[in-house]
Amino acid sequence: MPKLRRAMAWFIDFALVLALAATLAVLTFHRISALVSDVPELATRGGFDLLTSRGDVIAASEHIGVSLWDKSVLYVEQAFGLLIVATFLYQWGCLCLAGRTVGKGLLGLKVTPSVPRRAAVRAAVTTAADIAVYAVACVLLIEGEFLLSVAVWALAVVVFLLNALPVLSPTRRSLADRLAGTAVTGLGIGLPSTTPPVRTRA
Repeated sequence: MPKLRRAMAWFIDFALVLALAATLAVLTFHRISALVSDVPELATRGGFDLLTSRGDVIAASEHIGVSLWDKSVLYVEQAFGLLIVATFLYQWGCLCLAGRTVGKGLLGLKVTPSVPRRAAVRAAVTTAADIAVYAVACVLLIEGEFLLSVAVWALAVVVFLLNALPVLSPTRRSLADRLAGTAVTGLGIGLPSTTPPVRTRA
């Protein structure tokens, strides 16, 4: 069943992306923890802010808190950005080098043609549909843009469905395939070749 194989291949590739996301989440948590636990730096910064605050202790402490929050948000945004770039490079690199991602390779599927330009377009659309738009929604939520974040989340669902649902059509070409001019085919799957009859002399 080609559609089932496509779905399983996508799940494998998406699982790899989620594994990378989990790794980045752990690294980001450690970066933020190191930032908060850096007591000498906080003490130095707090003392300097206190001396230059002209007695406004509340404003000085608020400045320290805002600084820590801004850096923490920056670390999270860097992690999302790195996840998007890594996902694109994974898709593009696999298609350029092998004509298939890990998931497609395990399920006996291949993307044709796999020239770099077409692979880049397909990788960009796939990354946007699977990861990038959701990442933007998460960043907006962290920045406090709740309503805009919800709107982008809705857009992410629409983009994902626009990319995935065409696979159920007779052509089985996703939005990424249509925009890149590619198609997913099976390796070694086709009609059995027929051997022409051998003529024998009477």
